[in-house]
Amino acid sequence: MIGCVSLSPARRRVRIDWRVHRHNIRAAEVAGFVRRQAERHGRIILVLDRWGVHRCAAQRLAAELGRRVHVEWLPAYAPDLNPAEQLWNHAKYADLANFVPDDIAHLARRVGLSLHHQSRRTDLLRSFFRTARLDL
Repeated sequence: MIGCVSLSPARRRVRIDWRVHRHNIRAAEVAGFVRRQAERHGRIILVLDRWGVHRCAAQRLAAELGRRVHVEWLPAYAPDLNPAEQLWNHAKYADLANFVPDDIAHLARRVGLSLHHQSRRTDLLRSFFRTARLDL
């Protein structure tokens, strides 16, 4: 899965978006995901960790979209500063605790359901930024 936590420029709206992939995420999937976000929302500031796939995707996006995407890098080894990590942690340790899927499709459906439920909880999404010590 690939996903993001988005905050509007006026910080009034917070939302999540995600996509399911049946294989390991590569730079092409990250770039495509971000490209769709930019098409939908215009200019975006993208905050990424330093995973190699993210670095490669950022290079592609800079070449393709130029100034429409500005990348800010998180410090190395600092998942606690990344609001998207809280998204995955909530799915894994709250919604899917003790869940044993029958297969990959079953897992994808349940994770998607967790993300859907999280998307309806603005208070929860805002807490991801507070956990990362980011003021809204």
